[in-house]
Amino acid sequence: MVLAAAIVVCCVGVPAGPVRAGDGDDARLILFSGSDLWRDGAFAHGGLLWSPGGLDRDGFTFKALISGGLYRYKAGSLGGESVVGTELAGQLLPGWRIKRGNVETKVFIGPEIQRNRLSPDDPGNRLRGSNFGLRFAVEFWHEPTATTMAAVDASLSSIATDYSARAAFGWRVLDRFYAGPETQVYGGDGYRQLRFGVHLTGFKTGDSEWSAAGGWAIDTDNRSSPYLRIGVMQRQ
Repeated sequence: MVLAAAIVVCCVGVPAGPVRAGDGDDARLILFSGSDLWRDGAFAHGGLLWSPGGLDRDGFTFKALISGGLYRYKAGSLGGESVVGTELAGQLLPGWRIKRGNVETKVFIGPEIQRNRLSPDDPGNRLRGSNFGLRFAVEFWHEPTATTMAAVDASLSSIATDYSARAAFGWRVLDRFYAGPETQVYGGDGYRQLRFGVHLTGFKTGDSEWSAAGGWAIDTDNRSSPYLRIGVMQRQ
């Protein structure tokens, strides 16, 4: 049975972005939102990241995320019939930040809930209906030099053993943003999607900071396609 493609980015969460040295000296809150599009899915998400001790310091960090969207997949339990699903998901993730110079690591663990409706109904899909689980996530950001960055994030859920991982490297462009290659993998019981692309990170306009990525996605449904991801955040 092929699991629904809903286990990709908007279910597993999205890093809220790095806090580089000197950014948001007294800021304690990040508000973020974004969208993710590919051939068989369209999702949007929004959330917040709260650090009572400040975004540039070690200490407790709380992340909340809500996401939703549409997706399509081939149901092995229905003889390969195409199924369209809608999903709404939420996560409440207490965690901890460790910051050492230009290296920042955040670790989260907490409950999540997912609600999936399928048309036609697919009894073989473990994501159908309401599901409660536990989510573990880690985010890593490093600036090896004044003009380069490296980011890695990973996530694992007890719901359908869904997982994700992303790695990206970038160079500073015109002292305005980072750009470079990225690779991602998402998966769970019976489904996996692999992405190769390029990203733009940290482009500021006023109080907002934007990110974007695009490239090519390959999955176990044999439905390769371009993908596009856009995000924005504000520190307060």
